Parts: sequence; structure tokens; C-alpha cells
Amino acid sequence: MKALIIGGTGTISSAVVSFLAQAGWELYILNRGKRACCLPEGAKRIIADINDEQDAARKTGGMQFDVVCEFIGFRIEDVERDFRLFHNRTRQYMFISSASAYHKPAKSCLITEGTSLANPYWQYSRDKIVCEEYLMKMYREHGFPVTIVRPSHTYDEKRIPVGVHGRNGFWQVIKRMRDQKPVIIHGDGSSLWTVTFAADFAAGFVGLMGNPHAVGEAFQITSDESLSWNQIHQTIAEALGTELKPYHVSSDFLAAAGRQYGLEGSLIGDKAVSVIFDNSKIKRAVPGFAPAVSFYEGVRRSLDYILSHEEECQVEDPEFDAWCDQVIAAVEQAKKLF
Repeated sequence: MKALIIGGTGTISSAVVSFLAQAGWELYILNRGKRACCLPEGAKRIIADINDEQDAARKTGGMQFDVVCEFIGFRIEDVERDFRLFHNRTRQYMFISSASAYHKPAKSCLITEGTSLANPYWQYSRDKIVCEEYLMKMYREHGFPVTIVRPSHTYDEKRIPVGVHGRNGFWQVIKRMRDQKPVIIHGDGSSLWTVTFAADFAAGFVGLMGNPHAVGEAFQITSDESLSWNQIHQTIAEALGTELKPYHVSSDFLAAAGRQYGLEGSLIGDKAVSVIFDNSKIKRAVPGFAPAVSFYEGVRRSLDYILSHEEECQVEDPEFDAWCDQVIAAVEQAKKLF
């Protein structure tokens, strides 16, 4: 089987690439070639910027693929370009959407693929919805063999999921834990969330590749484990061998105070909403799919890697650290008014 991966070096796509390589797929990776070390042996690189349509068309030539996987499509123009490039050149086109596209505020905490799509709080999610709608239109009107995949919060050995972070990602939150500083948790920390280890996601995703039951369908692929944000942060702290000092702040307040970090979208439009994903559909399409990595185990795998790769993973964020202190001070000052 022959697959073209557009991207291939991100959290989700690198796990998929690794899985495919082990399964013996003929792999072509199309990206700008900035992270060659991340590709498995035997994978063929096509160095191109997919946004340069003429260059991408020239470098993929007349190649035919069993599956084309789009991991870096975010806007309508991205999927319109892909339709022009790969219509009649692939038996399946897989588009990575997002579980954040599901209706906000949530009509129900139980999410299925039939849950309506609407997110007034996050442009990223609205763009993904528009992409989905266009691709399904191309499927209905032109037979474009699309499969839509909606991952939720997925992490790997190099990243740890946290609720509130700055521009440089999770590390400053970990550092605050280790330094015994208060860690901001949105709301009261009791809302439920689902985090999925990337290798588990990849097993479900690859099971859909070349699967005739997947064409024209949308699938969510997540863990079956639901945890509160308090539990998530507590599990991280325990894995670090430190005491968690949680500081709960209203999600609305954080969204207003953290506009520079896009917190309205990532909190009100996503993480602040309790969700439990029903994975029945992916399990019917991919018999044997069973996420195996608990968060207890996954966070320890991640920390083993992160703590031993300082330069790669431990990117400090003093601006965000100062912002956390300012938010906590502001809430404490407000308490004194009553």
C-alpha cells in the first residue's frame, strides 16, 4: 500500500508515520524538509511547500496513491488545493479535523460523530468545519474519496497535556509544579476531559487507511479514559514527585485576561467543556482498536523523555510565568474587596 503524508512530523502525524513504517507501507512524506531526523528509515521524502501548488504538483508528478493524508490543512483554500491536486490520484483522502468542532456550548457531554458542529468561540474550529463541509460536498458531487478524522487532545513522549499554557507550550506549567508555585487550573477543575496517547490514536487512524467502510465517513479517535482537569494535573504532579498547588480561576476570567494566548478559543471553545467520547464507530470500522496507554502510564513515558532532553523539550516561558503570577495576584486582590 502506498501513502502520501502531507506534514508527517507533528505529534499525531509522526506517530502515524512510525506505525505505517512498521507495518510495511510504501511511504512518501511531503513537507518542507526542516525536520529530516523525525522520519523512519525507508520513507521517501518529497521536499516541497504544499502551499506552492505548482511545485507540489510538479514534485508529485503523475504519482498515484492508495491514501493521501492531510495533517496540515486548516483553511478552506487548503482543501480546495488538495482536491485539485489529488482528485483521481488517490483511492482515499484523509483529512485531520478536530473534536473542538463539536457544538459549543455542548448540548450533551456524550459526543458522537452525529453531534452537531458549531463553535462560535474559536476560529480554528470554524475553519475546520468549513473544510469538512467542502470535502463532503466534493464526495457527494464528484466522488472524492474523503475520510474525516476528529482527534481530541493528543499527546506523545515529547509533550504533556495541560489546560492553561503560554506561547511556548506546557513546560512552564511543569516548571511551576517543580518550583512549588501555584498552577492555574480553569474553572473548579471538575470538568471532564479526554487525553489520548499518540500511538493509540495512530492504531485507529491506520486501521481506517484503505478501509472501504471509512470513505465518505467521519470518525473520532480518542482514548476511552475521561479525567477531570484536577485529576490530570494531580497525575502529572505525582509523576514528578511533587505536591500540586492548584489555583482555580474562572474560565471566563482567564479568557478575558489571556487573549494573547488565545484562551477564549482553547478554553471556552474547547477545554472548559466536559466531553466524553463514544468511540463505537471507530471500533466497528477497526475491529480490535482498543486504546491501551492510560494517562498514568503515558505521562510517565512523556516525563522520562522530557526530563532527559532539556534543550529540545524544556522551553521556558517567563512571560507566561509572570502572567500567571499577575492573574493570581488580581484574584487575591479581588477577594479582599468582600
